[in-house]
Amino acid sequence: MNGLTFIIGGARSGKSRYAEELVAALPAPWTYIATAQAYDDEMRARIGEHRSRRGAGWHTVDAPLDLTGALAAQPQGQPVLVDCLTLWLTNHMLAEHDLDAECRRLAEVFASPRGPWFVVSNEVGQGIVPDNALARRFRDEAGRLNQKIAAIADTVLMMVAGLPLKVK
Repeated sequence: MNGLTFIIGGARSGKSRYAEELVAALPAPWTYIATAQAYDDEMRARIGEHRSRRGAGWHTVDAPLDLTGALAAQPQGQPVLVDCLTLWLTNHMLAEHDLDAECRRLAEVFASPRGPWFVVSNEVGQGIVPDNALARRFRDEAGRLNQKIAAIADTVLMMVAGLPLKVK
């Protein structure tokens, strides 16, 4: 069964863990497409924590920038977890890429999933207004990207304190 499930929530809301549980409930093998880059010890520790939760049956693909290419390379019918869109967006912002073009390409791929695909993203628009232009731009770009993906997703779940709330 093909379909796109979008899982959104705040930091440490349980998004990734819940997405991993949903994917692992399907027949293996599973693909975990990681968008994080380990620039410091804290991020290396976060990545290590995520990896330690996944056992046999998981194949990890690192795609900090070419998420569309990584998705296009996935076999038909295979469960895929993308974690996470906001890190992918950050990577493109820092590389000064054309965000509109990159987000449009990604939305086109997500519009036709070739298997059960699960996508994790951070909800960043429920806090205070950031105090600098780059942070405000990130919040705005992330909000627009999340809206695009939620609109094309078959299912949208919002994680709150470890609990999934069905939005769509």
